[in-house]
Order: sequence, then C-alpha cells, then structure tokens
Amino acid sequence: MRAGTFFDVDDQQATLLGPADVRRLAGELGIRPTKKLGQNFVHDANTVRRIVSAASIRPEDVVLEVGPGLGSLTLALLPVAGAVTAVEIDPVLAGRLPRTAAEYAPAFADRLRVVEADALRVRADDFAAAPTALVANLPYNVAVPVVLHLLAELPTLRHGLVMVQSEVAERMAAEPGNRVYGVPSVKAAWFADVRRAGPVPRNVFWPVPNVDSGLVAFERVEPPSTAPRREVFRVVDAAFAQRRKTLRGALSGWAGSAARAEEVLRAAGIDPTARGEQLRIADFARIVEVA
Repeated sequence: MRAGTFFDVDDQQATLLGPADVRRLAGELGIRPTKKLGQNFVHDANTVRRIVSAASIRPEDVVLEVGPGLGSLTLALLPVAGAVTAVEIDPVLAGRLPRTAAEYAPAFADRLRVVEADALRVRADDFAAAPTALVANLPYNVAVPVVLHLLAELPTLRHGLVMVQSEVAERMAAEPGNRVYGVPSVKAAWFADVRRAGPVPRNVFWPVPNVDSGLVAFERVEPPSTAPRREVFRVVDAAFAQRRKTLRGALSGWAGSAARAEEVLRAAGIDPTARGEQLRIADFARIVEVA
C-alpha cells in the first residue's frame, strides 16, 4: 500500500501526500525548495483537508490552483471539484504533476489540466474551462499581485481560499481604520468580500518557513462603481503612497494641484484632511466619478 492518507469521496479513494511522500518526490525530481519561488510544500494531510473543506468547493466548480508544487493540495481537490487547472511556473514540477495525480488519485486524474505558466501573466483564453474558484498555497512574495490579477482577468472566478503569509492575510482582509488597512485591502474590496479564515501552523510545511501563514477566503461582489477600475486604483495608489499626508496633499499629483484635489474631494463628500486609511473602495470610486 502506498504511504499517505486516504481521502474518501463516494467510496472512491485518493491518497494524500505525507512527509515521506513529499521528500521522496522532491528527491526524485532533484528539487531543493527555493525562496525565490516561495516554495514551501505542505505535507500535512489534515491541513490539506481543512483547506479544501473551508473552500466550499462544489462538484460543478472548475478550480484554479496556483503553484501546486508536488501536488499535496491538488490531490485533495480532484475528488471534490468538477475539474482542476493547475498553473505551475516550474517546468519540472509541471511535468511531474499529471503522473502524481495518476499514481495517487487514479479515479480522478482525468479532471486535472496543468498549465505551465507564470500566474501573473495568464489570461482568460489560457484556460480550456473558465475557472470558478481559486484554491492555492500562494508564494508569499507575489500573493497579493496574483490574487488581484486573477480576479481582474477571470470574471468567472466567484469564490476562493488562499494560503498566504499571516501578515498578508491580515492586510487583505483589513477594514478602514485598521492599522494595516492599505492598498491590498482596498483593491481586493473592488472585486470581493474578503475575510480571514484561520491560521496555519509552520510545521505543516517542508521546509518550515520563518513566517506564520493564514487562510483568506473571498466571495466575488459587483464593482462598487462604473468608474474605470484602473483610474480608481491610481487614486488608491496615490492616497497610500505617503500615508502621513492628508488626501488633499496625497492626491495633488493625481489631480494636478492640491487645490484641485480639495475641490474634487469636497465634491465627492470627503473631508480633504482625511487620510487614505479612512476611505472604503466606494469612496475612492466616487472621487474618480466627480473628477
């Protein structure tokens, strides 16, 4: 019997990777996890089950997984999703994943499609089936850009759950007035309702990272405005570029002058002496609407 833990779905079984499986596969492929690619492989079956359960995947979902690595999470997703598209930048890992699925989850291996690509560059037409859910253990150094890019590029993406650095999770889900509320919080809110979904201990990874991890869940919402998103995001970036400045000063470059910025802010019903961390995404959109 293969090492690992069984995952039962409708009396069929998939085998999840355990610590010995992860190390064996890495050794077979000659892989040494790199900080550059943010490679920390999950080897704990209970954590993988928890992620899949919290993601609320339905049989009709087409799941997008970014950075599947050795396949720990992929194997748990295959039995519960209609299909899984795994985007992997590492050609060695991308090449091995279909065989791993065939070995550990033979009843579900035909649900997997692997796209060898940079998740920051994928486009909607790269996918044979439009993804409806994002579930991923994201490289910590690109987590926010990846989530924002995918939400912008894939309007079919309705919900998801991602594992990120704990501080990143806190920033993505922060509300106005919170000390860590900033650009990631505001931009994510354009696309979705975002919430923390629990911590993840360090010891479920190999190698053990030197930072804590956390889960972030999201549900797609309608944009708060018909204002052009790129222009709204320009205002957001300007507002937080110099956090100590009031909006009158912070938006002076965007508006053309501090006086014009004040005029626009007052027209939008926003106090020019306020700061960016006090505004919601709808407030930033209203600034663009009246400009």
